[in-house]
Amino acid sequence: MDRSLPVSRASLVLAWLFALAFPCALPSFARAQEGAIAMHGAPRMAAGFAQFPYVNPDAPKGGRLSLSLLGTFDSLNPFIVRGTAPPILRGYLYESLMVRSYDEPFTLYGLLARSVETDEERSYVTFEIDPRARFSDGTPVTAEDVLFSFQLLRDKGRPNLRLYYGKVSEARAEGSRVRFTFAAPDRELPLIMGLMPVLPRHAVDASTFDQTSLTAPVGSGPYTVARIEPGASVTLVRNPAYWGRELAVTRGMFNFDELRFTYFRDANTEFEAFKRGLVDARFETDPSRWQTGYDFPAARDGQVIRETIDTRLPKPHYALVFNTRRPVFADVRVRRALIELFDFEWLDRNFYHGLYRRTAGFFDGSDLSSLGRPESAGEQALLGAGAAELRADVRAGTYAPPVSDGSGRDRTRTKAALALLAEAGYRQKDGKLRAVGTGQPLAFEVMVTTREQERLALGFASQMARAGITANVRMVDAVQFDARRNAYDFDMVPFTWTQSLSPGNEQAFYFGSAAADMPGTRNYMGAKSTAVDAAIAALTAARTTGEVTDAARALDRALISGAYGVPLFYAPGQWLARWTRIERPTAVSLYGTLPETWWHAP
Repeated sequence: MDRSLPVSRASLVLAWLFALAFPCALPSFARAQEGAIAMHGAPRMAAGFAQFPYVNPDAPKGGRLSLSLLGTFDSLNPFIVRGTAPPILRGYLYESLMVRSYDEPFTLYGLLARSVETDEERSYVTFEIDPRARFSDGTPVTAEDVLFSFQLLRDKGRPNLRLYYGKVSEARAEGSRVRFTFAAPDRELPLIMGLMPVLPRHAVDASTFDQTSLTAPVGSGPYTVARIEPGASVTLVRNPAYWGRELAVTRGMFNFDELRFTYFRDANTEFEAFKRGLVDARFETDPSRWQTGYDFPAARDGQVIRETIDTRLPKPHYALVFNTRRPVFADVRVRRALIELFDFEWLDRNFYHGLYRRTAGFFDGSDLSSLGRPESAGEQALLGAGAAELRADVRAGTYAPPVSDGSGRDRTRTKAALALLAEAGYRQKDGKLRAVGTGQPLAFEVMVTTREQERLALGFASQMARAGITANVRMVDAVQFDARRNAYDFDMVPFTWTQSLSPGNEQAFYFGSAAADMPGTRNYMGAKSTAVDAAIAALTAARTTGEVTDAARALDRALISGAYGVPLFYAPGQWLARWTRIERPTAVSLYGTLPETWWHAP
């Protein structure tokens, strides 16, 4: 499912939300009925387990956690396209039938559902609702609420929800059980349905659900909305009657009595609030600030702790994304040329203190990556005719992003780029690259929304200018940025795809041909590739770890070959800064440390 971590400029909350938003042979039928299911293989936690391994089960309850977000919000409904809602509502206010373990590739354990049942082919899934489950107003959670939520989100929810839930051919409730039958067997769909948020049918107006609203929602989660300042802040308070507080899947979590999320218009103001102690913790994403910005009294005297925390996931794929729907980027040779011209070595040293690592593929740092590995027979078989789209060096496992001499004026890289541009029909004239025949200059716009993105884009633009290419940088506010990006109204935009160890159906939402013309997906580049589609189909049908690996590497090769963006960089881990009043478990998950496992120091 959806698993995202932006590198360009993420706030603390966004850094763990990719984990909250939504992999190894089939688990046994009996095991599934006990309340756990894995994408591949058996769930790691034994039946009756006490808590997840990355929590402190004895963490004290109480206190307040103040966190920050960039931008603003105009809605409290995170499930629709309209408006911008705080990303923290899922997990804290709304719960799903099952919850994932963040120490396993893709395994779910019962939450609102106390059992899950499926067949070997995974042609259906049945959940039994825990009779203890309650919404925050005390109303029981029922199978009818699940059915209501499914129908509402399928018909009026965000595009990814409509895409996934549209694969259900029949949904029916019987007593405390709800059964979903799929139009075609699907390895991941039982888990996707397990992660479906459950809404209270008695407190949701279906007729106005797709409209923005600032009315405090009713959910079944551990917190409720206490206060909102429209566009400025949201305060949640722990529900003392929360139904799931004694469950193994929540033990050691949700330890604060109050959570306050404050919005800031720019990153500098946000950081100043942290320095003054108005914000308790932050995941830093600016290497310059991480290197030089924490020399203030509280950091010097030990009141603020800085940590680099390792994660064990594929590294985020951060890129300046080409919109191939635009004629300027329709030719892959033009896209490859711009990748050649990007001087990462110079930029990293001069902008980022040499702290970053270079992005190359979409599963870097994991066994799912194709880098350094030749194409397997399994990959060739699943790609079929689509294999012809792949570059020879990518298939051979010898591909790597261009490496410059770090001077900012590497003539070898410039020569290679100009050769590709000449093949694409561009020539130098009057200091500009122009299309042969029309004389139109090679020019495009880079749309950004933060100062960090603007700085990066300006550095990129200066590198393009040396080759006679005009890259105009346009900064817009967060609301306009999201609206234009969702409508694909841009030439180039920065974005990060964050992958898990269990890629599946969400890849169609990210990269599938059908998503290219559907507003609101993450196929920002407009990819329409036979190879990509074949790899995604193989991923969703995979039954074993080997099949998953082959399909993921084939997808990686297809996306690299398509040159859909200028690959940028990633941090070596989570850069966490926190005041000592906030403590965390020593053990961390595959995703690093998770704020829902933190607590206030006594």
